[in-house]
Amino acid sequence: MNQLFSTTKKVWKLIVLFFLIVITFSYAMFQGGFVSWFLFYSFLPFALYALFLSFYPMNFVEVKRTFLKSEYNAGEPLKVTIVIRRKTAFPLFFLVMEDCVNGKLIFSQQRNGSKALVVPGFQKEITWEYQVDKLPRGEHFLQSIRVKTGDLLGLIEKEKQIQIEDRIIVYPSYEELIYKTMENQYDQGMTASRERVQRDTSMAIGIREYQPGDRFSWINWKATAKRNDIMTKEFEQRQSHDVYILMDCSPDSRFEAVVSFSASIIKAILLKGAHVGFLSSAAERTAFPIRGGESQQQQLFYHLAKVKDNSSVSFDRVLEVENTHLMQSNNLMLITAKLTRILIEKAGRFTSKNGAVTIFLLKNEKESLSQSELTLKAAANARGVRVVLVHDGHFSAVFSEVARR
Repeated sequence: MNQLFSTTKKVWKLIVLFFLIVITFSYAMFQGGFVSWFLFYSFLPFALYALFLSFYPMNFVEVKRTFLKSEYNAGEPLKVTIVIRRKTAFPLFFLVMEDCVNGKLIFSQQRNGSKALVVPGFQKEITWEYQVDKLPRGEHFLQSIRVKTGDLLGLIEKEKQIQIEDRIIVYPSYEELIYKTMENQYDQGMTASRERVQRDTSMAIGIREYQPGDRFSWINWKATAKRNDIMTKEFEQRQSHDVYILMDCSPDSRFEAVVSFSASIIKAILLKGAHVGFLSSAAERTAFPIRGGESQQQQLFYHLAKVKDNSSVSFDRVLEVENTHLMQSNNLMLITAKLTRILIEKAGRFTSKNGAVTIFLLKNEKESLSQSELTLKAAANARGVRVVLVHDGHFSAVFSEVARR
């Protein structure tokens, strides 16, 4: 139906163009005189250009889109270069170019001039650049590029949408943290250990890429020689240092801060040498078993890049239902922006089974706890559940504050 309407519109405009040419010529012939013929000859170049433009094939236009890389972190700028090549030098008075994308990138795109008007003239190659200043987290698809031109009178319009599919993945932003393992449970809570996670070096269970902090004696020289990259032995890790993280995906204005902090703490734990498991309470739940290394970080970051705050189930309900996954580790971390009494009660059941539970409560910058939240925090401490306040933009202060307590 749309195709039929578009074809009918083009034919109608062409008929109107011929009708205007006939009208001006007839007026000059019957009226005579300088004014009538001047009017006809003044209109004739525009009419002829519009006529030639109506037969100009837009298929002769080739478009290429390029950018520096396909993986970014949230908040980074994206510079896109679009090159348009024409096979003929037919003069064009103007050319409107628009890069078509989907998802959240549309809003960032509209603010950063991804639609431009250029005057190509006789140029056969046109280069156009635009920049998205702050990329939003997510997986974004750049689907096509629309080019549009026309005559000065607006009688003839030519448009073509060229399918060029590109994909960029924007990982969540993160801060560099120094993770300190939680040890030695007392009535007051837990203390933070500054030591790197200890491993049972008597039993090597595999090999992995070298990470900062690995000992010289852990290097597997045979594997290093084969792969031409430094490989270290992977030892069995003590269960007490494994961490399982449950992230709240309930709709909330601070959800991006929740995702960013989750990414920050995952990176810090893995850099420490510990292993981490992860589960998000999104509508489509995906559980990641406890593992370590670069591959685990890559998988978790990719999941965090696409996760949405679309959970229809309360966070405390997820904590109760996903009991099998969460019992993989003695150290359970809950990351949320909402603190409720039911959540504290459900979390207290894990501490009764000799497990350490820490709730990281995300707040906006300079936002403090309400009176009800202070009461809930005291109730959590009484149950052996630690509640740590985390401010957006100040993630690095979390474990330093824990260490002072």
